[in-house]
Amino acid sequence: MEKLILKNKNKVWFERAIFISWYCSLGDCTYCYMSSQKSLIKNPEKAKRSEASILAEALICKKLGWKIGFLSAGYGSYTAESILGLCKKIHSIYGEKLWLNIGVLPEPTIARLAPYLEGICGAVETTNEAVHKKVAPNKPIAPIEKMFSVCEKYNLKKAMTFIVGLGETAEDFSTLKNFITKNKIDKITFYALNPIKGTAFADSKGPSMEYYLGWIRKTRQPFPKIEIIAGPWVNRVENIGRMIEAGADGITKFPAIRLFNSRFAKKIEQEISSAGRDMEGTFTILPEIGIDEEIDSLDSTLFDDGLKLELKVKLAEYAGQLSKNRYH
Repeated sequence: MEKLILKNKNKVWFERAIFISWYCSLGDCTYCYMSSQKSLIKNPEKAKRSEASILAEALICKKLGWKIGFLSAGYGSYTAESILGLCKKIHSIYGEKLWLNIGVLPEPTIARLAPYLEGICGAVETTNEAVHKKVAPNKPIAPIEKMFSVCEKYNLKKAMTFIVGLGETAEDFSTLKNFITKNKIDKITFYALNPIKGTAFADSKGPSMEYYLGWIRKTRQPFPKIEIIAGPWVNRVENIGRMIEAGADGITKFPAIRLFNSRFAKKIEQEISSAGRDMEGTFTILPEIGIDEEIDSLDSTLFDDGLKLELKVKLAEYAGQLSKNRYH
């Protein structure tokens, strides 16, 4: 099969989704890990990660050359005020505007967040209406589309997620094509369904690789300028070269800190090279992380002394984990 090499796109990047909470007030999407956790979470506040942990992860992304795919949380995890404060701090640390994926946001919230955002992601998951009603009964698509229209008012880009293997068929591509065109989508992340214990898909094998690649390939052809991110799990890393050849610009859904410099990380870099591309950032070379210098230089109007101290502790934990992984 002929390789599809995109003009002026010599690099493949890694996007790390930073999860900021494990709670979702809906909690009934049949494929989602958070649906298996909702009944176990008595206090949603305790399902939030510490601010220092989130910010330290953003610093690691910056040091290793990884993009922040988006900040991610379930519905109802954050107030407008709290997410605004977090976005300001991460924007200050990372130096670039962010993507947000925390559910459908009202216009007043979007207006406040806009100065710190590149865009907003809608968790669409599937454009087959019947499948969507079954797998995400309380997350209709219409409010997401309304949010997308608000994004245009504030010059924000629009992204969507799509999970291959929820029950759609190849014939449903026309509905995805229409959705992308109608909503002027700038970026799409294709996940391959990863069966999760405790969900309705626990016994599923997930989609075949050929079927998954078909969705990327068919999307790239009519949309040459859209950003396509491939989101395979660890068990599919040997196919990342094929995902790039099919039209993916970047990859995600890889536990890059836990598996830094592992055989999986090395395999990904090899796959990117085999597709005739270079990797932006690294999964295998640990740069010098000057913890005191990095944290002490942060804006004191956003980061008080107490938070800076917590950040140093968390950043040291991440750096230690990355360092240990070099022996894998």
